[in-house]
Amino acid sequence: MFQNAIGDIFILALFAAAIYAFLILPRQREFKKRQRFVRSLSVGTRVTTYGGMIGTVKKVESERGLVTLEVADDIELQFLAAAITAEFDPEAYAESARRALK
Repeated sequence: MFQNAIGDIFILALFAAAIYAFLILPRQREFKKRQRFVRSLSVGTRVTTYGGMIGTVKKVESERGLVTLEVADDIELQFLAAAITAEFDPEAYAESARRALK
């Protein structure tokens, strides 16, 4: 009886470790990577947002967690810093679109 309990606990521990390794760790790494990117934002960088908006960073307000983007001539919008996803790479997006259309 005691050996069955130890075996069951061992299997549960392996299952928990697998869930942690395959689900939680990759998300934590991605989150930390995005945090580093947002902290390193500088004026003039072209970025994309979660909503697909493309703009050039005009102002970063770290203490308030806001980023001002110029999305067109003389049109500036404020975004939450967490909404900035990545630096805009037109070639990467074009290649992705080409693959999607094939």
